[in-house]
Amino acid sequence: MSGHGFHVHGPHDHEVEHVAQHGGDSFTSRLAVLTAVLSTVGAIFGYMGGHSQNAALLYKNEAAIQKTSASNQWNYYQAKSNKQVIAELSVTLTQGEDREKFKQAIDRYKKEKEEIKVEADKLEEAAKEADHHSELEMHVHERWALATTLLQIAIALAAITLLTRKRWMLVGVYGSTALGVVAGVMGYLHL
Repeated sequence: MSGHGFHVHGPHDHEVEHVAQHGGDSFTSRLAVLTAVLSTVGAIFGYMGGHSQNAALLYKNEAAIQKTSASNQWNYYQAKSNKQVIAELSVTLTQGEDREKFKQAIDRYKKEKEEIKVEADKLEEAAKEADHHSELEMHVHERWALATTLLQIAIALAAITLLTRKRWMLVGVYGSTALGVVAGVMGYLHL
């Protein structure tokens, strides 16, 4: 901060600023550029992970809406069944015109129940499909999250490598980067 408080730099930040201002050896410069690239790619992976998680939640919400609608249809179906049973009972207890009226009601309830059942089955199928899409999106989200985490590990290892100047640690940086990129590609390809 400018004169009004303290501004604490991390060791990695200080090293990167030093290289930017005063130049440095090629090892430090390359590692600083690699860290910046990894941060950018990691941010993109993080964004994609958030996007796929939101899509999964939207599909899950759609599934819940469809399940509720299907449940309402099945309740309606049950109400028609109850009315049909009452009409069937009334047929046995009545005669003449009333009996014919109840027979017609029974036929009408049977027809209405068939239509309601078709609609309820459609809604249940739509709910299953939305659940399936939600599961697929969550799988993709897990890939993006893994990719982001691996790149964050690579960035941390790069900072440690830069501070300790131990080149053998680059194996961890490159390994974590490679695994992160593979996980990111798998997320992109929905694998």
